[in-house]
Amino acid sequence: MEESFDRYGTQPTPVKGVYAAPYEGDARWQQVLDGVAAVERRMGRKPKLLVAKMGQDGHDRGANVIASAFGDMGFDVVSGPLFQTPEETVVLALDSGVDVVGASSLAAGHKTLIPELIGKLKEAGRSDIKVIAGGVIPPQDYQYLRDAGVQGIYGPGSNVVECAADVLRLLGHNMPPVMEEA
Repeated sequence: MEESFDRYGTQPTPVKGVYAAPYEGDARWQQVLDGVAAVERRMGRKPKLLVAKMGQDGHDRGANVIASAFGDMGFDVVSGPLFQTPEETVVLALDSGVDVVGASSLAAGHKTLIPELIGKLKEAGRSDIKVIAGGVIPPQDYQYLRDAGVQGIYGPGSNVVECAADVLRLLGHNMPPVMEEA
């Protein structure tokens, strides 16, 4: 089988163009696109997000959704391979020059892996890199993660456009509040 189909790889591949078409004409989507462009003008490059899957969590659908959506909104997205250690994630973050690491969790490693990641970023002198968390994280663990330094937590059902707006705020862009529906 391997000769015909190649060996299974652990490198996720986000798709492009999935989110842009359904959101065409959506005012909030346009605000986020404008916000990304403003951050790009200020920084001289697109805001850069690493989507990380640490530990033995092989569930990558949510991470791929985020990587695809943020890419469609204009972010420069790096998708990390599955099964990384916090140390490997830090190396990838530093080598890639990211502004934000989005740690995706589904297999209950969030209380150990994400704080360890934050600690390793601090040890590397890069506490300026924002760390956010997404996935199936019990709400009772949110404060623990915030206390550890996580700056945004997004559970199942989070609106990806609002998540991106929040990341832009973390990067210092004055995003308008959520728009009221007409």
